[in-house]
Amino acid sequence: MASVSFNNATRLYPGADRPSVDALNLDIADGEFLVLVGPSGCGKSTTLRMLAGLEEVSDGSIHIGDRDITNLPPKERDIAMVFQNYALYPHMSVRDNMGFALKIAGMDKAEINQHVEAAALSLGLTDYLDRKPKALSGGQRQRVAMGRAIVRRPQVFLMDEPLSNLDAKLRVQTRTQVSQLQRELGVTTLYVTHDQTEALTMGDRIAVLKDGVLQQVATPQEMFDRPVNTFVAGFIGSPAMNLGTFTLTGDGFATLGEARVRVSREAQAAVTPEDNGQIVVGFRPEGLDIFSAQEPGEDTIPVRIEMVEELGSDAYMYGSLVGGGDLASGTDSNPDNVDIGQVIIRTFPRTAPPVGTVLHVRIREGQQHNFSAATGKRLPN
Repeated sequence: MASVSFNNATRLYPGADRPSVDALNLDIADGEFLVLVGPSGCGKSTTLRMLAGLEEVSDGSIHIGDRDITNLPPKERDIAMVFQNYALYPHMSVRDNMGFALKIAGMDKAEINQHVEAAALSLGLTDYLDRKPKALSGGQRQRVAMGRAIVRRPQVFLMDEPLSNLDAKLRVQTRTQVSQLQRELGVTTLYVTHDQTEALTMGDRIAVLKDGVLQQVATPQEMFDRPVNTFVAGFIGSPAMNLGTFTLTGDGFATLGEARVRVSREAQAAVTPEDNGQIVVGFRPEGLDIFSAQEPGEDTIPVRIEMVEELGSDAYMYGSLVGGGDLASGTDSNPDNVDIGQVIIRTFPRTAPPVGTVLHVRIREGQQHNFSAATGKRLPN
């Protein structure tokens, strides 16, 4: 096994005005499962393909262990890749698909069967080894694709959105199997996805990309608790964090419409003239206490409920601010926009009031996130 290092790795396509991947510096430890996540077009698949040798590195370098593999052809990099579309040979059995790379490498047939059967046992494919891909479900085909990578025993696994073609229930089941299998094998893995739920549940660490630029690398818990900027705050979490641009009042509070929240001295001191007296305040749907309209208090956010989603274990209330002003929930397509106009509140199932009710919510202690209005960077809580 081996570590992976990107050193100012850049990919600029001919005719493009900006790099698809811009001076990426990223270290993946030996045996680590790192998830690369971001919205469509952020450069995550390009990063994976650069490591695989399928895309040229315009500048910088990439190392696997002590080897500089920047200019090596793919076959000399000792990597195995799992694609979104399975890429199985339809005329071959599962056994032959899984063992094909070993056959090409000239391995003895008995030894190939030994490797294939061991991988099939770990993936629950033993009963399907003599079937063709067309006789398998989507989840089984994806496991065959993984088995084909496993039998090679590479230094690095590369996975490019391997669960995207599966239905929701099977995706949850398969991502658990992938995580467990990677930990058993201990192979360094770079996993690309646009699904931040996959990122939070699967990775030892998460790396977030935006427009080809690395935004943050951290453990899932650290990234959830302390996003470094409004982009990460709006992207990580489901539902995403509520964000709003508030105006500082000079008395320890900030306002937006009739909403009024406390701002710590440390956060106020970190505000610069470029912020123009404003601060972006974020809070997650589950980080709120709910009060009735009769007892709002002096530091609450009034929300008129417009829609309720009952999910069985939870309920989510969607509403707008009373008195004007917009809050925003980050989205995949526009994760750092703070003026979409909706706030999301998480509550217990079957406890939400009727649509049209005005609730007052207060951010719980330690659940408020402050960001610069000018730069989007995190400020002290």
